[in-house]
Amino acid sequence: MDAKRVETISARVDAAVSSSGYPQIVHKRGVRARLMRLFPCSTAKKSSSSNQSNVEDELELSAVRHRPEGLEQLEAQTRFSRKELQILYRGFKNECPSGVVNEETFKDIYSQFFPQGDASTYAHFLFNAFDTDHNGSVSFEDFVMGLSILLRGTIQEKLNWAFNLYDINKDGYITKEEMLDIMKAIYDMMGKCTYPVLKEETPRQHVEVFFQKMDKNKDGVVTIDEFIDCCQNDENIMRSMHLFENVL
Repeated sequence: MDAKRVETISARVDAAVSSSGYPQIVHKRGVRARLMRLFPCSTAKKSSSSNQSNVEDELELSAVRHRPEGLEQLEAQTRFSRKELQILYRGFKNECPSGVVNEETFKDIYSQFFPQGDASTYAHFLFNAFDTDHNGSVSFEDFVMGLSILLRGTIQEKLNWAFNLYDINKDGYITKEEMLDIMKAIYDMMGKCTYPVLKEETPRQHVEVFFQKMDKNKDGVVTIDEFIDCCQNDENIMRSMHLFENVL
């Protein structure tokens, strides 16, 4: 993925954000910077020998404290090609030389994307969504499995992943309190550098609107079926689901 393509994707994302009616983060590099940070090897100078690069990748895989599954297995389990997995692994290893990332490191990395706000709470929720086996760390396998869903997954898979993010206590339901916790974390992350300026009651107002739409039977919780049904009938949400397809 070259820099020009990243800029194109960034422009589409920024346009979608600005037209959605939600506050827009005021920063110069925005989504482009986060994509370039996520895939740092995509703009690196290519090796003169692809065979040499493959050998180096295999040696690197054996050098870290946590050794990921073989590339063939990850290729079968995700929607990434072997070359894409190699690119992702180099970027992951640059940030996490040990082969795994704990929550504090994850927060430190993520907070750099949002210096104008406090991203720690949202990063906590995001970390838990990637840490599927709940062992307190995110391995390369955890990372690419989640990324595969977010970038290349079906609509159903992406919505299931999003539901899991909002279902903080993992009991199979989203409560209004859980949705409010996520919403507050998002607004804390955006900080004061937003337009229009946020009011203190804005997160709760948004939650009331969303929850009323999603909780079809008015029993006070949102099930996975209610969540998916509501999202699939929302044009803005469905449009956002396609933004990062084939981003690599």
